[in-house]
Amino acid sequence: MFDHLESKYIDVNGIKTHYIDEGEGDNIVVLIHGGGAGADGKGNFSTNVPFYNKAGMRVICPDMVGYGRSDKPNPEEFSYTQEARAEHIAAFIEALGVGPVNLVGNSMGGAAACGATLLRPDLVKSLVLMGAAIKIDHAEMVAAQDDNAVHKYDGTREGMLRTIKALTHSYEPADELVDYRQELATAPGTMEAFIAAMKLAFNNGLYYSGEELGSLKPPVMIITGRDDIMVPQRMMIQAMQEIPHAWGVFMPDCGHWVMIEYPEEFCNLTMQFFEVSAKAYCDGCPASASRGRRHQGLDAVAE
Repeated sequence: MFDHLESKYIDVNGIKTHYIDEGEGDNIVVLIHGGGAGADGKGNFSTNVPFYNKAGMRVICPDMVGYGRSDKPNPEEFSYTQEARAEHIAAFIEALGVGPVNLVGNSMGGAAACGATLLRPDLVKSLVLMGAAIKIDHAEMVAAQDDNAVHKYDGTREGMLRTIKALTHSYEPADELVDYRQELATAPGTMEAFIAAMKLAFNNGLYYSGEELGSLKPPVMIITGRDDIMVPQRMMIQAMQEIPHAWGVFMPDCGHWVMIEYPEEFCNLTMQFFEVSAKAYCDGCPASASRGRRHQGLDAVAE
């Protein structure tokens, strides 16, 4: 599955990092997958690549450290923290020499994208946080632990089906996608990395303070499914309130995977945002993206 997407590798500070790179040009979007079992760039964003390419965008999708076909360091020697993933993504963009880019992150990948932007704002000209795990503290983790099918993935195909069900609202995955993710999730070293990442996420949360979010320099768009049970919309509303220049889009009848449940709408919305943000980046003023939104209107964006 996804054989049409060519696999590439690059060394990122000693971590062999797998990615796909489709399309050409300087208008680049980097898409960061989430942290569920079996997640990777190909599986999470394959349906989005054609829409972006058709619009003339170059699409780059890396596998985070510990996921997909990227290296999975021994958890006894490597700490799978939020900070480590953010550093890896920032270093990946720098290693490719493609910044500044439009950066999109989903779930745990949203936390990594947010952290990378805070670390290296010079590498990011716009940031999209999609169902981003950026306001989940330890108390929230504890409250949700009994119902968290993602954290409870047990290595079985049935466990993968439960994971996908938790991540979506009214979506029926193809058998090929389930098998693809299951194969990735049970590859050597992957379960160990996954368990380590989930344990640290549970203990430390996936969280940025209001002060940190308010300091984000590039224009920011927040997209969330109104039926997302992994990152409830109240968390995204809080994040939007803490980022003064943030756009906010709430998709009806949609869970955690906006990019998969509504691929065309997701791509159209983000591309409109990228277009407005490009001027904001050139002007060096994130707030001008908000002014651009007022001039164009979200109704125009959604068409």
